[in-house]
Amino acid sequence: MPESSADLAVPGVSGPARDRRQRARVMLPRADRREIAAIFAGGALGTLLRAALAEAFPHPPTAWPWPTFAVNIVAAFLLGYFVTRLQERLPLSSYRRPLLGTGLCGGLSTFSTMQVELLNMLGAHAWVLAAGYTAASIAAGYAAIHLATATVRRVRVRR
Repeated sequence: MPESSADLAVPGVSGPARDRRQRARVMLPRADRREIAAIFAGGALGTLLRAALAEAFPHPPTAWPWPTFAVNIVAAFLLGYFVTRLQERLPLSSYRRPLLGTGLCGGLSTFSTMQVELLNMLGAHAWVLAAGYTAASIAAGYAAIHLATATVRRVRVRR
């Protein structure tokens, strides 16, 4: 830890710009490479699972995109389950939540694909289908999170 502002001096920069750089340098968090690796590994697995389902079950823009819908709901359920279980039931770990929550569920859920599908539906003039798909995805996603959280909280913890 520097003892004075002179220890934080940035060569060639003075005045308010120096003060901003000094504060920014002091406040930056350090990246945990193992946490980033956990997110990467979980994300790779989730993305591969989602891509396999999308390739196995293609659909036209005027049909309900069941693979994307199902994957997003499953990812929402898993996210609710993992976050609640890891936060409330298991000992704290630095890498479980990034691996399972951010990585696996983030890679598995495919909200960018959902956006593209909605744009394709709108382009095909399937406005009712697009509105229904949006509403059903949001409602089912919240219901899945609620169900997962309630399921984890119902299980008794043995001590």
